[in-house]
Amino acid sequence: MESGPAVFAGVVFALFGGGLLMWTGVRVRRGEPVAQGVGQTLSASLAAAAGAVALGLAAYCLTRL
Repeated sequence: MESGPAVFAGVVFALFGGGLLMWTGVRVRRGEPVAQGVGQTLSASLAAAAGAVALGLAAYCLTRL
C-alpha cells in the first residue's frame, strides 16, 4: 500500500530533475542566462546541483519499493 506514494514521488522528482537539467543545459549552450541578475556560472551550477539532488531523491524513492 505504501508503494503507490513512493512511485508517485519518485516519478515527480525524476521528471523535475531531468527537466531542470535539460533546461539548464540548453540555456548554457545558447549562452542565455539561467537566472536573471545572477552570474552565469553560479546560476548554472546551482541549477545543475538542484537537478542532481532531485534525481537522487527520485532514485531513493524508487529503490524503497
